[in-house]
Amino acid sequence: MAKKVPLRQCVGCGEMKGKKEMMRVLKTAEGEICLDITGKKNGRGAYLCKQRECLEKARKNKGLERSFKIRIPDEVYETLNKEFESIEAK
Repeated sequence: MAKKVPLRQCVGCGEMKGKKEMMRVLKTAEGEICLDITGKKNGRGAYLCKQRECLEKARKNKGLERSFKIRIPDEVYETLNKEFESIEAK
């Protein structure tokens, strides 16, 4: 029997994709928001496609804010943008 692939929904575009194809954005117990590259850290996770457009869409439609039920300051989005750039550069 084929193993079931865990699907996650992008908070930017709303597409369902496999967990491995996506970036996990994490809210830690301390309320800090960061990219979880390993996908194994503790905390509340929300998923984004690996395109910057999805991060922009999530910012416009407040997808991350809905997922984490908190207001997200602009600095956090800028940090996520920088982390995206460093990953895209690889």
